[in-house]
Amino acid sequence: MISSRLFAGALLCLSVACSDKTTPNTGDQTPLDAAIPTPQAPPTEAAVRAVTVPNNLVKPAKQPFGTDRLAQLRVPAGFQIGVFAQGLTNPRKLAVRPSGAVYVTEREAGRVTLLRDTNGDGAADQNVVVASGLGTKNTGVHGLALQGDRLFMITDTQVFVAPVNADDTLGAPTLLIDRLPDAGQHPNRTLAFGPDGKLYVSVGSTCNACADANPENATLLRFEPDGTGRAVFAKGLRNTIGFAWHPVSGQLWGMDHGSDSRGDDYPPEELNRIQEGADYGWPYCLGKQEPDEFLSQEPPDGQSRPEYCAKTQPPALEYQAHSAPMSLTFYTGTLFPEEFRGNAFVAMRGSWNRNPPTGYKVVRVRFDAQGTPTAFEDFATGWLGTGGTTQFARLADTVMAADGSLLVTDDANGVIYRIGYAG
Repeated sequence: MISSRLFAGALLCLSVACSDKTTPNTGDQTPLDAAIPTPQAPPTEAAVRAVTVPNNLVKPAKQPFGTDRLAQLRVPAGFQIGVFAQGLTNPRKLAVRPSGAVYVTEREAGRVTLLRDTNGDGAADQNVVVASGLGTKNTGVHGLALQGDRLFMITDTQVFVAPVNADDTLGAPTLLIDRLPDAGQHPNRTLAFGPDGKLYVSVGSTCNACADANPENATLLRFEPDGTGRAVFAKGLRNTIGFAWHPVSGQLWGMDHGSDSRGDDYPPEELNRIQEGADYGWPYCLGKQEPDEFLSQEPPDGQSRPEYCAKTQPPALEYQAHSAPMSLTFYTGTLFPEEFRGNAFVAMRGSWNRNPPTGYKVVRVRFDAQGTPTAFEDFATGWLGTGGTTQFARLADTVMAADGSLLVTDDANGVIYRIGYAG
C-alpha cells in the first residue's frame, strides 16, 4: 500500500526518474560492467490512483422547494411528475398498503406518518401520525416493511412491530429486535421481507473504510419474523440501503455505496447479486475485486489483498462513484408501459465529495426477461442545478404506490413526489 506520507515523493517519481544514489550525475560515465537494474513493472492502475487521487468537497447549495420548481424536473415522454405530499419532517422511507395508504418515516422526528389520497387526485389530503417516540435525529426510525397486517419499523439499533388496524392506523409498537450493531457513520437501517418469509436487515459500516470489529457491521442480516434466528446472510456490503428481490427470478439484488476519498470517479457504486454466505469485498476490495490501496488494515488469515479479493463477488453493474444510491424498487404495476415491468428504480441522493457533483436524480435499472440487469439510465432529473452549484432535493426512497405510480421522497425539503403516466 502507498501511504499518504509518500504521496509527494511518489508523485515526483512518476514525473521524473528517481534514484537512491547520492553521487552526482557527471554525464554518461556508467561503467560497462555495472549491474543492469532489474526491469520494474509499471505501477498498477490502483497504485497510480492512490497517489493521484483528488479529494474534493463540493456541496451544492440547498434551495427551498416551491411548486414552480416542478417545471425544472425532467421525466420521459408520457410521464408526469407532481407533489404527493409536502411539509414533512425529514421524510425517508415508505411502505404502501393495498388500500392505498402510504406510511412514511420522519426520521428526525422519530415518527411514522400515515398519508392518504382520499379523492384520487394524486396528492395526499390526510396526514396522521400513527407512531412516535422512535428515536430522534440521525438515529430515528428509518426503514419500514409490511407483512400482512403488521408494520415493522427500524431505528439505528432496534426493530419494532405494530399491528395495522382496519383503518390503516397502527396499534402500539412493541420491541422485536434489540442490540443491532452500533451505527457510526451509517445509521440508516432498512428492512424487507423476502420470498422465504424471513426478515432481512441492512446494517452499514461504522466508518468510511475500516475493518469493523463487529462482524455484523457491513452486512445483510436475516431473522425469522418473530426476531429469532439472527444470522449474517451476506457480508462485505459497506452500506446497502436499497435491496429487493426481482419479481420474476426471485433473486436478491442490492445497491451498495462505495468508499469515499478515493477520487472523483472511484470506487463505483455497485449493483450486487446478493447470495447467502457471499463476501462482497468491502473494506479490502472495491469495484471489480480491486484491492483498496488506501486501507491500512490487511485481510484476515494472512491473505494478501489480491488473494482475498479473488474470492469475493464482483458487482453485476457499476454506477458513477459518489452518487449515493438510497433505494432499489422493482416495478410490478400496470400504470407504466409494459417495458418497465421487472425493471428497477433507484433514488440517487447525490454527492458531497465529487467535482462536478453527481446524483440528485432517479435512475432506471433495465433488466432483461431472465432477470439479469443490463444498464442504468436516467429516469427523473432536474433537482441538481445547472453547473452543479445548487440543488433542491436529497432523494431518499422510491416505492410503487397502489395505483402503479412511483413515489419519491426528498428528506431535505420534506416533499414526496409522485410520478405517473398519462401516455
